[in-house]
Amino acid sequence: MIRSDFFTAASAKRRLRLVAANLALVAFVATTPFARAATPNQVLAGLRDFFTRTARADGSFAPGIDPDYRGMSDSAYSDLAAVTYAVTLHKTFGWELPHEEATRRFLLSRQRPNGDFFNVAGTVDPASAEGRVYNTTQGIVALRALGAKPRYDPMRVFEEIGDYKTLPAYFTSFFPLAYLAYGQPIPAEADRRIRATMRQAPDGYLNDHIAATFHAAHYYRLVGEPTPMADRIVERALRDQKPDGSWLLNLPSRDRHATFDAVFTLRQLGHGRADCRAAIERAVRWALACRNPDGGFGHFPGSASDADANYFQIGVLVMAGFLKPADPLPPDAHLLSWGHLMPVAGLNR
Repeated sequence: MIRSDFFTAASAKRRLRLVAANLALVAFVATTPFARAATPNQVLAGLRDFFTRTARADGSFAPGIDPDYRGMSDSAYSDLAAVTYAVTLHKTFGWELPHEEATRRFLLSRQRPNGDFFNVAGTVDPASAEGRVYNTTQGIVALRALGAKPRYDPMRVFEEIGDYKTLPAYFTSFFPLAYLAYGQPIPAEADRRIRATMRQAPDGYLNDHIAATFHAAHYYRLVGEPTPMADRIVERALRDQKPDGSWLLNLPSRDRHATFDAVFTLRQLGHGRADCRAAIERAVRWALACRNPDGGFGHFPGSASDADANYFQIGVLVMAGFLKPADPLPPDAHLLSWGHLMPVAGLNR
């Protein structure tokens, strides 16, 4: 779940022009007939077709249908992203993967004897702290969803992180997710040190952005504790929603996952509130506006269909109730990627 921050790369005036141009494009595309017309069955049929066209014989998945497409956000960051999100969505809906046994073998082949999972394609350095944590979390999560375990103990990757503050603010919930997906609780000392980095502003937000705030809410749900300042977080998230249903507040590169992040946060922290329910329903319009004729989803209306975008837009539609997951849910559904099947606090898993 990778974010970009371009706020040091351009002047304030140029940033405002870029945001205005992108919002104008979004407003135009979101009114097209295709963006408005989609039933749940059509969405699911299109998604399955996208997966069929991007599945590779070795069990991996391409980031998009165009063979020259290199991905965006997570799918550009690491070639493990497209595989993990394909596994997650297939298990969400009870589908068999196109080459399920090959996918299992592919993921197992991407682990080193020291425990690290690694990417071959993508922008992240697999030897960096970020690359090690990202790839290993994705590998553990995908293998658990496939009913398998890593060949080598991957936990040393997380134990060797000396200073959590050197990681981006949105890496917090990677740690409990990885530990739980491997069948262990997060160690008390790691928990204490990570929580010390999650400093909230008076409005409850972390890092003045929904991304880090979402990961804090996700973290606390994974460890089974209430999110501090939940009511204040909800109030800001409600204020920040745009009329089109999105949380596109900054340059698009910074807010690719913002709508998913906000919907998870409102669903978990504002469950039962009518205003949160209405905001989530508005987010459905945005997610559907990002759907393309090839059956996939882009991060924004008019952007190319992308393996990463598929997960986050479908996640919004599942959390909103527009799409129904498999019944019964897959085992440990709350550990599938970033919590689109996480039950709200107080409900049984």
